[in-house]
Amino acid sequence: MTKTTRVMLAVLAVCGTSAAMAQSSVNVYGRINTTVESQKTGDTSTSVMNSNSSYLGFSGTEDLGNGLKAGFQLEGNFGSDNGAGFDFQRHSEVNLSGSFGTVRLGKFLVGSYLATADYISMHNHDTGTSADALYNYVFPEGNQIAYRSPEFGGVTADFNYGFGEKTGNGAEINGSAGAATIPGTKNGAFDAALNYNQGPLGLGLGYTRAESKRFGDTQKEQQLGLRASYTINSLTLGAYYQYYKVDSEAFDTKRHAYRLAAMYTLGASEFHANVGRAQSYKGDFDGFKTSATQWTLGYNYNLSKRTKVYGYFTKINNGDDAAYGVTNAGDNFRSIAVGVRHLF
Repeated sequence: MTKTTRVMLAVLAVCGTSAAMAQSSVNVYGRINTTVESQKTGDTSTSVMNSNSSYLGFSGTEDLGNGLKAGFQLEGNFGSDNGAGFDFQRHSEVNLSGSFGTVRLGKFLVGSYLATADYISMHNHDTGTSADALYNYVFPEGNQIAYRSPEFGGVTADFNYGFGEKTGNGAEINGSAGAATIPGTKNGAFDAALNYNQGPLGLGLGYTRAESKRFGDTQKEQQLGLRASYTINSLTLGAYYQYYKVDSEAFDTKRHAYRLAAMYTLGASEFHANVGRAQSYKGDFDGFKTSATQWTLGYNYNLSKRTKVYGYFTKINNGDDAAYGVTNAGDNFRSIAVGVRHLF
């Protein structure tokens, strides 16, 4: 083989490699989010270090031609406080996308939550002890097929169907003394969401319906959420409302919850405040004191686009029969925290 031939073969190999790299890509990303906290639950005070949903992720796409792409996303939580634990139960997805939108298979957060409660959780991305304890996430985890539409004039739509293969918790009435958890199997679920984001205004709508079978009793859960947000110069305001209902032979109940949130930016500083309220469960649990209030004050300082230091004070005031964020009904919870969050 001549020297010229070897050079030509090397050039062809490089060109082939470059073409393959242009058609597909794999990214490694993640978040390390750790706090040191002084907590009080009921009458017990503790000092702890917490991992606030730290995770490692992998994502990739392959260009299949004619505008069609295949993609995947895998995310696993780990304890940034002690390095423990890692799996892909946080997010596991394979998808196909094109001008028609995106079809997704696997496990991921549904659109109704992302369009409402998650959207206004601005101070710490709805993680850790200051996460929203009052929103009721109805959709069972995993075994999902979903469709996400292209954007039309600032509007996107998400539709999600769960096959109901997961055996486990089923529905739980969070904070109600009259609703013990009984092992059951999810029968299936449907979720639909609309998002509008154009300029300073954002709107969200999400609906979920799920069924679970429990010792012959079919239990139906529903939730409807609405969200609005608006940005005025350096001030962002947001709010959501959620209606939650359970129908079964054993019990029927419903509940209303809402949250207000605000963020003000000044240079690298962010000032945060939010307050949420869950009303008592009605119907068969009428008379139980299951209402609760949660509020948080926070401050973030952005050292860069990827790294921030922050602190917050958060508190949950439970009714006598409520157990939001705690184990024992009637206990209150509060935490004073300082932390560091880094994205990579």
